[in-house]
Amino acid sequence: MNRMFATALRGAVSRRWCSTAALAVREASSVSAKLEALDAVSFAPIRESTVSREMTSRYMTDMMDYAETDVVIIGAGSAGLSCAYELSKHPDIKVAIIEQNVAPGGGCWVGGQLFSAMVCRKPAHVFLDELEVPYDEKEDYVVVKHAALFTTSVLRQILLRDNVKMFNAVAVEDLLIKHEEGGSAVRGVVTNWSLVAQNHENLSCMDPQVMEAKIVVSATGHDGPMGATSAKRLESIGLLPDRLPGMNALDMSTAEDAVLHMTQEVVPGLVFAGMEVAEVRGCNRMGPTFGAMLMSGVKAANVVLKKLGKA
Repeated sequence: MNRMFATALRGAVSRRWCSTAALAVREASSVSAKLEALDAVSFAPIRESTVSREMTSRYMTDMMDYAETDVVIIGAGSAGLSCAYELSKHPDIKVAIIEQNVAPGGGCWVGGQLFSAMVCRKPAHVFLDELEVPYDEKEDYVVVKHAALFTTSVLRQILLRDNVKMFNAVAVEDLLIKHEEGGSAVRGVVTNWSLVAQNHENLSCMDPQVMEAKIVVSATGHDGPMGATSAKRLESIGLLPDRLPGMNALDMSTAEDAVLHMTQEVVPGLVFAGMEVAEVRGCNRMGPTFGAMLMSGVKAANVVLKKLGKA
């Protein structure tokens, strides 16, 4: 299905190359011919106000549409993106991804210590196969030559789906919590522009907005300036035990199994995924091996699907 979609998309793109100059660029048989054709290109006219209206109207329409959604995923790192990809296969489920950085991807643009390669222990390679990410196969693990191959592949698949919207450069400042008959439950997120969230001390009161959701997946990573935000907030209001155990020391052999197996709904309406699981459960960290991140995201998505009656 992915290959068929890609073929159809390439065909649609090729049909849009309709101007004589554009066709000349595409069909040039040499570097000199291509340079000559590029020098002859003249872009179609446009007004600056048209650009502004296109961006503003589409974004505001998305904000209106996603003020109420099925699923909110906090964090577009490897776990959050894997979760979004799995959920995107269900076109009747509306998914919003909130990422406070301008660039989604979290730490999965590179491997360990800013090196390029991504190591994934088996059986996580099955997920890479689904995304058609090439790798060098070893007995017990695979190596993607550059982590960005995974990130760009999964991002492309997600953003092509009509039921997913990513709001990047947007921060989750708080959780929407309702006191229901069975107790407290997470029912959405409180958002603001990231630049506002990071500069409240320098600004006058800048109230946030709210996005309601049936269930929230928090995949904000381990503790740090921008990590484990949902875990820390739930701890502060008494919905998680005081003095969370926090992430334990590095042990790859135990960490990945533990993070995957402990990916679950911890508070009604909120599922933890990825390294935020370690902060809540005290799992070891695994360092620069990504298999558990991918599979934790996939598991979180299936926990959500079960909660939404897709079992």
